[in-house]
Amino acid sequence: MTSEEENVVKNPDLELAQLRFLVSLSDPNKAVEAKYKLLAAVQEHNMTPFYLSLCEQFKWEVDSSLVAKMKEANTSTVAKLDTRSKEAEEVEGENEIREALLAKAEHYCRIGDKDAALAAFQTTTEKTVSLGQRLDIVFTLIRIGFFYSDHQLLVKNIEKATSLVEEGGDWDRRNRLKVYEATYNLSIRNFSKAAALLLETLATFTSYELMDYKKFIFYTVLTSILSLDRPTLKKKVIDAPEILTVIETLPHIGPLVNSLYKSDYKKFFQALAEVIDQIKQDWLLAPHSRYICRELRVKAYAQLLESYRSVTMESLAADFGISIDFLDRELSRFIASGRLHCKVDKVSGIVETNRPDSSNAQYQATIKQGDALLNRIQKLHRVVV
Repeated sequence: MTSEEENVVKNPDLELAQLRFLVSLSDPNKAVEAKYKLLAAVQEHNMTPFYLSLCEQFKWEVDSSLVAKMKEANTSTVAKLDTRSKEAEEVEGENEIREALLAKAEHYCRIGDKDAALAAFQTTTEKTVSLGQRLDIVFTLIRIGFFYSDHQLLVKNIEKATSLVEEGGDWDRRNRLKVYEATYNLSIRNFSKAAALLLETLATFTSYELMDYKKFIFYTVLTSILSLDRPTLKKKVIDAPEILTVIETLPHIGPLVNSLYKSDYKKFFQALAEVIDQIKQDWLLAPHSRYICRELRVKAYAQLLESYRSVTMESLAADFGISIDFLDRELSRFIASGRLHCKVDKVSGIVETNRPDSSNAQYQATIKQGDALLNRIQKLHRVVV
C-alpha cells in the first residue's frame, strides 16, 4: 500500500460493503471472518444505524448494551459538532461554518445514517462556493450511492459531477470522475464503457477511496478482455507498463488474458474457472458472474473458429480441455442465439464456420431501415390528408 493510498479518507468505506456481501455468501469461513471484521468496524466508529441494518438483514440478535453504548457516543459527538457549528456562526466566517457543517455530515456518513447524511450534505452544499469542494461533496454522495446500491442517487450525482467538471473541474477531479463513472458502469453491466474509462485513467489513478490499485487493475483487465479486439488488447493491456507492474501479483487474471491472446484455450478455461470464483465474491461483479463467464467462453470459441473453415469436434474439445458432449451443448446454444456463426454436423463430427457477409448484412439493414421509414411516411401522410 502506497503512502498516498494510506492517507485517503474512506467515508463511507466501501470495503464494508464488500464485507457485508461476503456475509451473505454460503461460504461459512468467509462469512464468519467478514462478520468479525464488520462488527469490529461497527464498534470502532460507533455505527449504530449500520449495525441495526445488518442485524435486520442477516437476522442477527441485537446487542442492546452495544447499541446503548454507541448511541451515547454518537449523541455526545453530535452535541460537540452542533456546539462547534454554533460557535462558527456566531464569531467566525463562512468557511468555518461550512467546515463545521461538513464535519457533521461526514459523521452521519461514517456511522451509516444515510438519510441524516444526505440532508447534512445538502445543507453543506448550500454553504459551499468553491467548485472543487462542491465536487468533493458530490463524489461522497456517489460513494453513498454505491454503499447502499442506490441507483437513483448514483445517476443523479454522476450527472451533477459531470456538469460541475464541465464548468471547470481540475485535472485530478476529472480523472477521479472517470473512475467513478467506470465503477457505475461495472455495476450496470456496461463493460465496454467501463473498460474505456478505466484504460483512460490507467496512468493517473488516484481514486483509492473507491478501490485499491490492484482491484482497479483487475477490473481494467477483465473489462478489456470482454470489450477489446485481440490487437487492441495486446497494445493497451498486455503490453501496458502500468498493468505489467501489478498483474503478476493478481491471481489468475494474468493467465486469463495471456492465454486468450496466445490461443492457449485449455489454460484459458482453467484460468476462467478461477476468475469466475473471484468474481462471485466481488460485491460489484457477482450479479454479472454468469454473463461474464458466458461472454468470455463465446469470445474464446469465436476466436478459435476464425482460424478454420471446418474443424472436428474432437479437436475443438481437446483444445479447450472439455468433453465433446459439453462442447456440443455449448455450441448449439450459442449458434441458436446467433452468437457463433457456424454449424455442427453431428454425423461427421465437424464444425463448419459460415462467417457473415458484412456487405450483405449492411445491405439488408439498409433495406429494413428504408422500409420502416416508408411506413412512417405513409402513416404521416394519412394523418395530414
